[in-house]
Amino acid sequence: MKPVKKNKAEDPELEPLCCCEYIDRNGEKNHVAACLCDCQDLDEGCDRWITCKSVQPETCERIMDTISDRLRVPWLRGAKKVNISIIPPLVLLPVFLRVASWHFLLGAVVLTSLPVLALWYYYLTHRRKEQTLFFLSLGLFSLGYMYYVFLQEVVPKGHVRPTQLALLTCGLLLILLALYRAKKNPGYLRNPASGDRSVSSSQMECLNPKGQEKTKGFLGAESSGGLNNRTPKDDLKGSSRMLAGSPAKVKEDWCAKCQLVRPARAWHCRICGICVRRMDHHCVWINSCVGESNHQAFILALSIFLLTSVYGIALTLDTICRDRSVFTALFYCPGVYATYSSALSFTCVWYSVIITAGMAYIFLIQLINISYNVTEREVQQALRQKTGRRLLCGLIVDTGINVFLSFHDSPGKVLAHL
Repeated sequence: MKPVKKNKAEDPELEPLCCCEYIDRNGEKNHVAACLCDCQDLDEGCDRWITCKSVQPETCERIMDTISDRLRVPWLRGAKKVNISIIPPLVLLPVFLRVASWHFLLGAVVLTSLPVLALWYYYLTHRRKEQTLFFLSLGLFSLGYMYYVFLQEVVPKGHVRPTQLALLTCGLLLILLALYRAKKNPGYLRNPASGDRSVSSSQMECLNPKGQEKTKGFLGAESSGGLNNRTPKDDLKGSSRMLAGSPAKVKEDWCAKCQLVRPARAWHCRICGICVRRMDHHCVWINSCVGESNHQAFILALSIFLLTSVYGIALTLDTICRDRSVFTALFYCPGVYATYSSALSFTCVWYSVIITAGMAYIFLIQLINISYNVTEREVQQALRQKTGRRLLCGLIVDTGINVFLSFHDSPGKVLAHL
């Protein structure tokens, strides 16, 4: 008997998807309306939680994987996945700030807990070496929400001139433009097997077995030709033979993961999974590395943000606390909680002050590292290896590395090495 040919229309992977359908992580067609159906791990976790039993960490990971796979929005030719890490700032930030504006004691508790929660989440993701869009979402939504409160609560009071509003708006647009430039290629190293083609985001992203998007090495490292046709065992042997007959510098600069020899001061980012030229650090606020190609844009974004934020804080305090200086109004503004509008504006001012203080610290560290011609990675490596020593309460770290620029060099020559 001849085998019966399967109709292409019967194959779920070949059928066209409607806007609410998608292919899940198991390779099966699913629907967004079935997001709460057939989740055994969630049912088991709820049962154990109701009976006061501990839930295994593996069960929690499977639940989060299922939620991230089913959290989708309708889109043309299939529902698109939504990164779950961008949702908490969009929901929690307005709620927390409005609750904090009810009373100054609630404001003190909320504004103190927000940085603590952000730091806890940072160390949690940093320890697992995971990428997250939480901080990028928090930063962008904070800019938008602060600007919205300024337009809704501060401008209608009539003390902000149109030129001041235009200047603040231009500063916000410049911040977004600088962030867009800093989000681009920080200076990724090309694999020799990949040719002269530039690295794109589509070449860097692939799916891991759990279905989560994670940045990995170049696709050229898996294509045919050269080193890439060998098995991992052969790669280790080949790299061992290469390192055995090479000087110590080549041994330090060889990256076994990207299969290339790094130039001086380049480094492999374990979060992005790729080598970056003159890597400074992996910044969670832009969800990318800061390297040779985007370091100037990163410094520019920080400087514009600090100027715009301080200007917006001054305009707001001058509106809700008349006849007082900015510094005095920040700590003593009687009657600010008399109306909900002024209380919300004052709470947003203090939230902006906390964010601005954190960014000012990062900006100061960056300027100190630039003046000493060292990167943040080199500073942290010197501290881990106990070859560096802290000066001026830890703001300056003497790494013991011979700097190539002296203090007599011009600022233009210093910035040219970024």
